[in-house]
Amino acid sequence: MSPQPHRALVTAPARGSGLDLLRQMAEVVLDPWIDQNPIRIMNAEQLAERASAEGADILVVEADLCGAAVFELDLLAVGSCRGDPNNVDLGAATAAGIPVLNAPGRNADAVAEMTVGLLIAATRWILPADRDVRAGRTMSDGTIPYQRFRGWQVAGRTAGLIGLGAVGRALRWRLEGLGMTVISYDPYAPDATSTLDELLSTADVISMHAPVTAETSRMIGAAQFEAMRDGVVFLNTARAQLHDTDALVAALESGKVAAAGLDHFEGEFLDAGHPLCGMDNVVLTPHIGGASYDTEANHTRMIAEDLSRLLAGERPLHIVNPEVLEH
Repeated sequence: MSPQPHRALVTAPARGSGLDLLRQMAEVVLDPWIDQNPIRIMNAEQLAERASAEGADILVVEADLCGAAVFELDLLAVGSCRGDPNNVDLGAATAAGIPVLNAPGRNADAVAEMTVGLLIAATRWILPADRDVRAGRTMSDGTIPYQRFRGWQVAGRTAGLIGLGAVGRALRWRLEGLGMTVISYDPYAPDATSTLDELLSTADVISMHAPVTAETSRMIGAAQFEAMRDGVVFLNTARAQLHDTDALVAALESGKVAAAGLDHFEGEFLDAGHPLCGMDNVVLTPHIGGASYDTEANHTRMIAEDLSRLLAGERPLHIVNPEVLEH
């Protein structure tokens, strides 16, 4: 068998049919950042040195930083296994004429499922009920669980989605399947149904799915919480920067917000003494919405299929800097 003409350094987690396809096109050096203990995230200089040592002409990354030093190498392409390839210096890549591939929507189903999980957990008191069972407190302070853990079902309620990208669309049909009416606000989605004011005043559940931009940063603050319906449920499986956390705490303390589910915090960290940590009506998870093996299989397949198109002289489906193909 003749040697592979290409060599790929893959520092992203990779699996499934996409990995098989990648191995048909190139000799693969698979060394995922996420399997390292302690965690390893290479800067541009470290990644360039590693790629050079491996003789790689293809890079597939998820967390490692691809800056100017990387694009001094003779690369066929860089695959960033993210919807938003914010770990890649696109200006440097484009200046070097190197295509950057990405994987939009890779984790849409996973994050949508997590959002449903947070919704049910927060509204049906699943975590405190679990704690009572484990602690032998099924009977507590003279009450039975039916008294302590009553909640509203989501069927028949209205959910408002802020952001109607891949995750918002994946969540929409799931909530409709639970018997909810779903409305949405997204000025860039023609099929969004509502203005932001209409959504805030109508929805029983509000779920954040917008990207963080100058337009959306802190878009939900004290005024927006005040405009919501009494007893609203607030969910954010996107980014903490989309809401004002102090305003959320105040809304929870006043009862304006009845429950919340959050999968992200500023700096990926929430201090154990934070007020949110003491609230039984709040479910907190550490940015794991996309942490599924299916997400890894999805991004591997998308990057590998686009590399195959690139090698065949075809236009990749997901390329961030298509102008490099014109030269």
